[in-house]
This record gives sequence, structure tokens and C-alpha cells, in this order.
Amino acid sequence: MRIWSIHPKYLDSKGFVALWRETLLAKNVLEGKTVGYRNHPQLDRFKNSHNTLDAINQYLSNIYDESVERHFTFNSTKFKKPIVPLFLTVSEGQLIFEFEHLLCKLKEREINLYKTLKETTSIIPHPMFKIVQGKIEKWERVKQD
Repeated sequence: MRIWSIHPKYLDSKGFVALWRETLLAKNVLEGKTVGYRNHPQLDRFKNSHNTLDAINQYLSNIYDESVERHFTFNSTKFKKPIVPLFLTVSEGQLIFEFEHLLCKLKEREINLYKTLKETTSIIPHPMFKIVQGKIEKWERVKQD
């Protein structure tokens, strides 16, 4: 399960669709609708928020907004946009770690996007994340593809 902290605009089409699908799976896990992945470390950030379901729905809402920009046809009935926007934090180290991981993937499957993004000097987080100083957290160290 890969629930990126970097802005979804960096993802190629394959990665972007995977993000949508895996976040919908995460939502089902958090709602208790599936038995798999219940203890997945990437879910901890949502579990530790003051409202777990609002947090995952906010994350999905931001992905949906990006999908509209890209002219994708994601189903907006799959989530409920929170009334009050919700924010979580992400460490600078985590953003760098994820961005470098993405570049490795793009070098193999989307070379033109890789060439464009490799010059990036300031990484933008997913819209619901605020950047804090720090290294990679324990849950963030888990490498998934």
C-alpha cells in the first residue's frame, strides 16, 4: 500500500490511478469493511488523527480534485468530503524519501516525467499535509510498491 505524502501532481498516470485505488482500499480498512491491511503502518497517520474517517476522506477529496485537473473520471461518491478541512503533518525527510522513491519508479516507466522531475528542488506535499522538520518516522520507513 502506497499512500503518498508528496503532491499527487508528481505521479504518472499509473501511479496516480494506483494511489486512488489504494486509498479507497485504505478507507475500507479504516471503516472495518475488510480484514486485510488492518495493521499497515501507513494507516497510522490516519488512525492517529482526531477523526480517522474525516482524515482519509480529506485525503481522497484532494486526490479527486487532482483527478479533475487531469481529466480523469474518478467517482466522487466513493468518499465524503469533510465540512472542515483537515490537516496532518509530514516530515521533510519523508517527502525527500518518497520523492526519491518516485524518481526511481519513473526512471523505469516514464522517462520523460523523470527527466522533468529530477530537477525539482522544492517538493510540494499532498494538499492535506503540512511540512515539519524531521527525519523519516518509523511507519514511514516501510518500503512498499
